[in-house]
Amino acid sequence: MARPGRHRAGAGSGSDDPPAPTDDAGEAPPADEEHHGPLSFLRELPGLILVAFLLALLIKTFLVQAFFIPSQSMEHTLEVGDRVLVNKIVYRFREPRRGDVLVFENPGALQPDRNFAEDLVNWVTEGLGFSSDPQKDFIKRVVGLPGETIEVRRGRVFIDGKRIQEPYLHPERDIQDFAKTTIPPGRYFMMGDNRA
Repeated sequence: MARPGRHRAGAGSGSDDPPAPTDDAGEAPPADEEHHGPLSFLRELPGLILVAFLLALLIKTFLVQAFFIPSQSMEHTLEVGDRVLVNKIVYRFREPRRGDVLVFENPGALQPDRNFAEDLVNWVTEGLGFSSDPQKDFIKRVVGLPGETIEVRRGRVFIDGKRIQEPYLHPERDIQDFAKTTIPPGRYFMMGDNRA
């Protein structure tokens, strides 16, 4: 019990301030009602957009990234204009397997000369799947694994002398040959599904 003339901090009933108005239920309305009005969402919107943008960039950098399919090289598995989400962490836990579809950088592609702002815009738009340089990133299927010997005869692929089954191929068959070659350690032999 408080002594007369003395007030405890936070005890509103014993203060010298006039009592807060009450509604019909006898409860006082929130002191900062203007923060909960229809404009409060608009005040919070820039912060929400910034948080969403930062989360998207983190996800794009470390977990998944969207890619736009610009060419016919993977038809009918992937069509021109398709967008795919690429898992960026799966190969930290296991090696690629025959039949996996991978996105990889063209080792022979020249890097464009861009300033920081242009690089940032390109990084964001590519990560969200809006643009992609068809000469920079390739999407192909793993056909040959490290250490294997691969050969293509009349459009049919042979690994270590045995023909592999490829039910995913485009119906039009490429009949070009590829001489017997041993795949170096740490390398993979990639081909599109639309080989013609």
